[in-house]
Amino acid sequence: MRRDRLVVAGTLGKIEVTSAALASVVVHAAESVAGVHVRRPRRRVDVSVDDGSAHVEVALTGPLDGVLPEVGERVQHAVAAALSASTGLAVSVDVSFEELA
Repeated sequence: MRRDRLVVAGTLGKIEVTSAALASVVVHAAESVAGVHVRRPRRRVDVSVDDGSAHVEVALTGPLDGVLPEVGERVQHAVAAALSASTGLAVSVDVSFEELA
């Protein structure tokens, strides 16, 4: 996981969302898709934040009986929606399946 974090300056002060918190949102959203597990979240989730957008790379264990491109799209949508809703960022998501279970 990269050491990027989200910092927002508001009228009352600064709000900082750590990389661990961003990764937690990603893991929870990805694993909300049936049959998907994030492989070693500390090493397999990379969130980079730059100028109002976030880019996510996540390595997964996918379902043996699933159609992986379809499962991957569901993960992309779930992660993008969750991260965008919680941070207000535009989000792109790259998914890789490293194992099937």
